[in-house]
Amino acid sequence: MRVLVTGHLGYIGTVLTPMLLERGHDVVGLDSDLYRRCTFLRGKIADVENVEKDVRDVSAADLSGFDAVLHLAGLSNDPLGDLNPEITLDINHRASVRLAQLARAAGVERFVFSSSCSNYGAGGTEWLTEESPFNPVTPYGQSKVYTEQDLAGMASDAFTPVSLRSATAYGVSPRLRFDLVVNNLVAWAFTTGKIFMKSDGTAWRPLVHIEDISRAFVAVLEAPAEKVRGEAFNVGISAENYQIRDVAAMIGEVMPECEISFASEAPTDTRCYKVNCDKLPSTLPEFQPQWTVRKGAEELLSTYAEHGLELDQFEGPVYQRIAHIRKLIEDGVLDTSLRHASRVA
Repeated sequence: MRVLVTGHLGYIGTVLTPMLLERGHDVVGLDSDLYRRCTFLRGKIADVENVEKDVRDVSAADLSGFDAVLHLAGLSNDPLGDLNPEITLDINHRASVRLAQLARAAGVERFVFSSSCSNYGAGGTEWLTEESPFNPVTPYGQSKVYTEQDLAGMASDAFTPVSLRSATAYGVSPRLRFDLVVNNLVAWAFTTGKIFMKSDGTAWRPLVHIEDISRAFVAVLEAPAEKVRGEAFNVGISAENYQIRDVAAMIGEVMPECEISFASEAPTDTRCYKVNCDKLPSTLPEFQPQWTVRKGAEELLSTYAEHGLELDQFEGPVYQRIAHIRKLIEDGVLDTSLRHASRVA
């Protein structure tokens, strides 16, 4: 298939794109490359044609000739979404729906949206499925919910929208992020010998490796349309739901010399959800996740050691998305609407 991947230069996109190429797909990227300064593994980013453009500025011509769009581009987490909630909705919701509309009009047959289990928000401790109610508690989560709701009404015999609600990601990427819980805790442990918990660690999270997220995109892209049209799928492994304090303990087992501590009067995180992820492998048996948090922590530890990770690297503005965006605004690279200041849209 000829596939357009938006956000192909991001944390997940730089892992997904090589998988698509290995499967024989013709891949073009669309990415404004906000994180070009954030490359952790140099020489590991696939060389594909890139339409360097803000997703808000996509035109009908950009969608011509594609069989599918895999839409990953957007503001990628809760802190970044909180920076300006209206811009978050503009990029993550309105631009996403407009992209899908343009794709459908251009004859694109499949549109796979990178949604999130953040949709469930304050979901509590009961198991949640794709049929469970949404309860987002952040602009980021709200933007994903609104987009899913709009996409669901666009399905037709000629257009197959699919939403993949990924669990909290972890794992090594050329555009590595340290603002994700497993990546962050392993980095603290490696660089300081300590795992410092800023919350009380009682909140539940489903966790999934970025390679398994990428496998889910490939599986949905290649599946018969009738199996996935208009569907939403949680992406992860049901057994890989953990309380954050248990993740810290697991990392402590991988690095037994580490000390685990909690901030005094540590708050409880309102984002708490346990997610059943059985629907996708049941619908598409060819999709079988391969990673566990423990295995991922070992992979991260090995990578950090190989590259000599230091504390100021992962705590600085390069690999923390919100800090990096603020730095780009401060440096005049971006304006306050998060557009490149030197470019005309």
